Amino acid sequence: MTRTAAPVSLPVALTIAGSDSGGGAGIQADLKTMEAHGVFGTSAITSVTAQNTRAVEGFATLPVAEIEAQCEAVLSDFDVRAVKTGMLAEAPVVRSVAEQVAEVDVPVVVDPVMVAASGDRLLDSAGEEAYEDLFEHATLVTPNTDEVAVLTGIEPTDDERAEAAGEALRELGADAALVKGGHVPGETVRDVLVTGDGATVFEHPRIDTEATHGSGCTLASAVAARLALGDDLETAVAGATDFMERAVRYNLDVGEGPGAVHHLAELRNRAAQTDTAEAVEAVVRSFVERDVSALVPEVGMNVVGATPSAESVGETAAVEGRITRTLSGVNPNRGVRFGASSHVARFLLSAREFDPSLRFAVNCRFDADVEDALSTLRGEVAEFDRDAEPEDVKAEEGSTMGWGAKRAFQSADGTPVAIIDRGEVGKEAIVKLLADDAETLQRRTFAVLSALEAEPGDGS
Repeated sequence: MTRTAAPVSLPVALTIAGSDSGGGAGIQADLKTMEAHGVFGTSAITSVTAQNTRAVEGFATLPVAEIEAQCEAVLSDFDVRAVKTGMLAEAPVVRSVAEQVAEVDVPVVVDPVMVAASGDRLLDSAGEEAYEDLFEHATLVTPNTDEVAVLTGIEPTDDERAEAAGEALRELGADAALVKGGHVPGETVRDVLVTGDGATVFEHPRIDTEATHGSGCTLASAVAARLALGDDLETAVAGATDFMERAVRYNLDVGEGPGAVHHLAELRNRAAQTDTAEAVEAVVRSFVERDVSALVPEVGMNVVGATPSAESVGETAAVEGRITRTLSGVNPNRGVRFGASSHVARFLLSAREFDPSLRFAVNCRFDADVEDALSTLRGEVAEFDRDAEPEDVKAEEGSTMGWGAKRAFQSADGTPVAIIDRGEVGKEAIVKLLADDAETLQRRTFAVLSALEAEPGDGS
């Protein structure tokens, strides 16, 4: 028997850009990013490049007529809700694309690809001037600092100069400008959105990686995808910069160069939620069956699992209400859900800043006997002393876990398998066990429990 089809309706976006044979930038990055946002991506290729994670080895620009034919084919058939432009290569192409987008009444995001990461110019002066025609139809332009300097003569080295550059770009015809700060030195990246209503700064911690090839394409196509979904501009930019932060932090280790931006990191992260919650549930069941009451602290125990690229407490699964001792052993108060833990989840997220492969944690009671039992584990046991905690950290709600994790990791030679918090007046002493996977967390907990009960542990 034939099955009934179940068509899915998605908003459509069009990217007009060059092809990257290395898959990290250009059309390939745009289409992956749009798909990750639940948007159907269509394309018009302007140039074909021969490149990989190490270098661009050559490129050829397609004839203008061929580019126009691609645009016409897409726009005549699809209900395109947003357009994104990337590498346009030559002045005739820029002018042609300006004519194409002038005919559509949808948001247009222009990534003015003019300067390579190496600092080399990718357009001659005629091509740079031609961009002014395209800016007249742009909802948003997204230049990096080098491109801003080319277009406006202003080097956006701080927020004030970035805002001035954004206003200059609006004077060139764009409705709004996102002046990206990725090339400006500093511990944070500050992207400044300038609209007719003023300036908004989007700040993110800088990621210590060189795997940023294609980040400009990805950010612009993320904005376009969100506009196609119906977001207003500020919401679209906020979501796109968050998307970019995760895509860069959890980059893909491919090729012989620095690697590639992980365009599907957020999508894969959401897809892993069910598996993560089920892994936590399995550990909790094993704790009930084994009866880990000897390790349950007065405040209760919790098992926390983070999705592969978790960045917030809401992306960690834990027992709602914790695991507590009963007359017959231990039991979870309620079920497992995301965002259920605060204390242990924040500690795990802080530990992931030093080792992102860590995904599971459990808090256990701590005393001299437990300390002796921890010696059976293969791996380093670290600790932090609350007496050394600065007053400003104590005063900030929820900041102790981040400070404690940092102190512990800085004192360890590698990733600790357990971190001791000796507590203070009014704060119970606790040890947290850490692991890359749920099975290892379970084994380490049972090893400590066995040693505590004077039974041979497996030392895992």
